[in-house]
Amino acid sequence: MAQKIILGKGTSAEIDRMITGMGANKILLVCDSSFLHLNIKDTVERLPCEFVKFDGFSSNPLYEDVCEGVDLFRNSRCDTIIAIGGGSTIDVAKCVKLFSGMDPAKNYLEQTFKDTPIHLIAIPTTAGTGSESTCHAVIYFNGQKQSISHESIIPDVAILDSSVLKTLPIYQKKCTMLDALCQGIESWWSVNATDESIKYSRQAVSLIAGNLERYIYENDEDAAGKIMLAANYSGRAINITQTTAPHAMSYKLTSMYGLPHGHAVAICLPEVWRYMIVHPENCVDKRGTGHLNKVFQEIAACMKAESPERAIEKLEALLYSLGISHPHPENKAEDINILTGSVNETRLKNSPVRIPKDDIRKIYDRVV
Repeated sequence: MAQKIILGKGTSAEIDRMITGMGANKILLVCDSSFLHLNIKDTVERLPCEFVKFDGFSSNPLYEDVCEGVDLFRNSRCDTIIAIGGGSTIDVAKCVKLFSGMDPAKNYLEQTFKDTPIHLIAIPTTAGTGSESTCHAVIYFNGQKQSISHESIIPDVAILDSSVLKTLPIYQKKCTMLDALCQGIESWWSVNATDESIKYSRQAVSLIAGNLERYIYENDEDAAGKIMLAANYSGRAINITQTTAPHAMSYKLTSMYGLPHGHAVAICLPEVWRYMIVHPENCVDKRGTGHLNKVFQEIAACMKAESPERAIEKLEALLYSLGISHPHPENKAEDINILTGSVNETRLKNSPVRIPKDDIRKIYDRVV
């Protein structure tokens, strides 16, 4: 069944109607610390059925955190899940839904993923990952990032209520918006890009380019709604294509320097894009360098830049204006070795230009 997306300020009031239609009796509410300060808190607490709250997970959720959520779901005899929070919160809810239908005596990650009849409603409180519309989730097991993918974890309903963005801290607004922008750009140039994914990417990049200043600096409600929609489009784009080199290179930056994901990926993307322009001989997209150059030009035009090179400069100027700085480690050479060895090869395979390890090292040298 296709996902139902409800968009607009105040649409969280639709939760009541949604859970009634699902026949929910007891809800597991997966949320983060921001829930207590959200304007939709009262709406949730007035729902006509019992709920139990689960917020015992970190911002980079651990496998063990998810297991606690699964145990709570089962022991409380819940039948429906509502996720209210950022991308990590929604990822936790997805994994609880998936793992709740599996054998608790075995490692969930080592079992075959299967659909469950559990209904999931997602209400994002940031405009970034678009996780509310993807079949992917990220958790950490033994210190290693685990990408969980299964069609069944796409939430049944995504409620995009832009009013929740009003009180979002400014730095978080910047980082999550940049994540959405990078997802839109990466999906557009991915070797897996389709006509459908490119449509989503174009909408995401265009909406962000046209509304970011009012969203960040004026806290404009109309702009917030458009940025939230852009984030959702970027999520739908990468749901088809997955991400590419900038994301692959960003994860270790987050764990090593404590940078939010959107910050980390945003400082990688300009350098990766510049590398791809300079090294057309490394193109691995079957559609060829002509196609790739056309894509780069289309992205630039969507960013209101006359060339890809100018688009990169414009993006770097944006990062500077937003205060999105690069880390400056004390042991740079040692850190670059660690960073270079951390890059996920699978994500690199989605990139249209091959980046040899020595060149990844050079890119990191400019990033940190």
